[in-house]
Amino acid sequence: MFEEDFFVDFFIEEITPASSRNAERKLRCVAEGLIFAPKQLAMNLISFLREALQSFVSLFFPRCCPVCGLPLGRGEECLCTLCNINLPRTDLHLQPDNRMERLFWGKFPLERASAYFYYRKSSAYRFLIHRLKYGGQKESGLILGRQYAAELLPSGFFTGIDILIPLPLHPKKQRSRGYNQSEWLARGISEKTDIPIDTEIVSRIKHTDTQTRKSVSERWENMEGVFALRKPEACVNKHVLIIDDVLTTGATVTACASALATVEGVRVSVLTIALRDG
Repeated sequence: MFEEDFFVDFFIEEITPASSRNAERKLRCVAEGLIFAPKQLAMNLISFLREALQSFVSLFFPRCCPVCGLPLGRGEECLCTLCNINLPRTDLHLQPDNRMERLFWGKFPLERASAYFYYRKSSAYRFLIHRLKYGGQKESGLILGRQYAAELLPSGFFTGIDILIPLPLHPKKQRSRGYNQSEWLARGISEKTDIPIDTEIVSRIKHTDTQTRKSVSERWENMEGVFALRKPEACVNKHVLIIDDVLTTGATVTACASALATVEGVRVSVLTIALRDG
């Protein structure tokens, strides 16, 4: 018994600060149960312990809403409930010939297009995109993709779409960032829709400077010859959905879609998380 009691004391001392007496008592009960419980209860106790530890850690290192800065509660993944309610949704999927689709008229054959919310420089919601693109928090892309797909599903937006194509980054930029944010958005969408992702159909063969500070004409010039087809046969007679994070002038998406449009029978739709507004 001495060795078992010593293990429990050591376990509690290692993971629990002395200042949290309630959490210590709770974890002591769990630890003792883990040692003495029958094997069939072990998994339940481990699960309970994991949840208790997560709750305890969140007291000192809370996950915060990127918009308002308040700690996220149970069940809140990316945004707090209030900020999610107030998200400036575009609802473009409910509007035929919407403003986003009109950006692409005359540039390539488009089936449909939509964006989750409006991106405004003066809005705190811009931090959702900043965290995804520059903050290293790729998991937020997965969450946003799932959320938006769940909201779009009842409208039939995904009906007939065969392949998800995340807008590719140049290998140099992807190595620098560590991931492609559009691919993480696509993963979240795929989880909800069961539509497969293909990252090999089209590639970015030309490294370009950031588009952020360029004029409209410079953005279009910057996109010439940027994308090339690697596996065109995979999208013959298919309906593909290009996925990106933010749409501004549409130059980058148009360059990618124009390359895809050369494939026989291909149909192209576009989906982004944000649409630049103003």
